[in-house]
Amino acid sequence: MYGFRDILVLKIVKRLLDAGISLQNIRTAVTHLRSRGVTELESITLMSDGASIYECASADEIVDLLQGGQGVFGIAVGKVWHEVEGSLATLQGEINGEIVHAAGGESNDELSLRRKAKGA
Repeated sequence: MYGFRDILVLKIVKRLLDAGISLQNIRTAVTHLRSRGVTELESITLMSDGASIYECASADEIVDLLQGGQGVFGIAVGKVWHEVEGSLATLQGEINGEIVHAAGGESNDELSLRRKAKGA
């Protein structure tokens, strides 16, 4: 069973692969992303010059990278996060082919719990 973080990381890996980043650098980035707390991921932007991947947690860090004058691209993890949330919002949770519901008929999967906490 995959959790929200796993799906988020897979989507980021796909974008890095599409950009031509080496598997070695992607593995390093994935290890680093998995070491972060889930809430920390939303504020991270991954930047790459094609050879290396950099984590930026503030606008100043992004500006510092851009001042080098080399071409870079970025992946705002928070944006990917919201895309994944939107995609998963229409899906129901299943375990062994049975739809999972919490008491009261509400789903209690990770995404649903996150939405409840965010709305509170």
